[in-house]
Amino acid sequence: MSGHSHAHSHDHSHGFGHHHHDHTPKLDHLNAAFIWGIILNSAFVIIEVIAGLITGSLSLLTDAGHNLSDVVGLALALLAFKLTKVGSNNNYTYGYKRSTILVSFFNAVILVASIGVIAYEAIIRFMHPQVIEGGTVAWVSLIGIVINAFTAWLFVKDKDTDLNVKGAYMHMAMDAVVSLGVVIAGVIIYFTKLYWIDSVVSLIIAIVILRGTWSLLKDSLRLEMDGVPKEMDLNKIKTELLKAKGVVDVHHMHVWALSTTENALTAHLVIAPDDLHLFDGIKADLRHRLQHMDINHSTFEPEFSTEKCDEPDC
Repeated sequence: MSGHSHAHSHDHSHGFGHHHHDHTPKLDHLNAAFIWGIILNSAFVIIEVIAGLITGSLSLLTDAGHNLSDVVGLALALLAFKLTKVGSNNNYTYGYKRSTILVSFFNAVILVASIGVIAYEAIIRFMHPQVIEGGTVAWVSLIGIVINAFTAWLFVKDKDTDLNVKGAYMHMAMDAVVSLGVVIAGVIIYFTKLYWIDSVVSLIIAIVILRGTWSLLKDSLRLEMDGVPKEMDLNKIKTELLKAKGVVDVHHMHVWALSTTENALTAHLVIAPDDLHLFDGIKADLRHRLQHMDINHSTFEPEFSTEKCDEPDC
């Protein structure tokens, strides 16, 4: 019975009331940030491709490919964001929150794949340098710096709230740096006619992207595997649970991510049989404590200190 009433109260206190109010205004401006990012970067990809084909510059085409993967990433992140607002149903009792984790993983995979293509092209070009119009390359990349820096700025204040926003921010910030590299290459090529520099810059771009993407890939894969989110400390959480009056021990504690912004916990709380009447109070107290630790959904089950527990973690 306690389980049933708990589930009921849990819905009201958490699913709807507390949690969503703080996030609504944020979602609106993030929504706008994603849409602006998509529009500006799509336009820039078209400019870069045309300029890259006309000038024969691999670093411009590389950068265009990289920017295109950003557009895809932004579109996916926006989609995931929309899906988190869709409620739960009989087939997906958590709604579609987890799509945000899938998206950040997918985004990282796309980036790693694009790096492989860039590196391969650059090595081939290195052996057979081609004539490139450095001036045009520099001017086009200058536009890129402005667009990328502006888009990164749109995400800067929310970057620590969600893995996808962080991914978008990191991409844009890195793109601005990459475009700066292409500008410098264009200027050097313009004055020195050392065309192989174009390939060197492409390879440097590839290494820069790989370094940034690797952590995104690791973090999202960890959440995908129901791992404990990186910023969570299990011992700290357990200590916090033990602070509640009446809790003797904690068994079967699981912490995982529901989405790139929400975390959940389930645990068995060991209490003395005489303290069962305190259980509702214990739950309310712990739920409040956990919210401060960034865990928004918690489910507790009472276990009596007199029961013999045969499971390994007792």
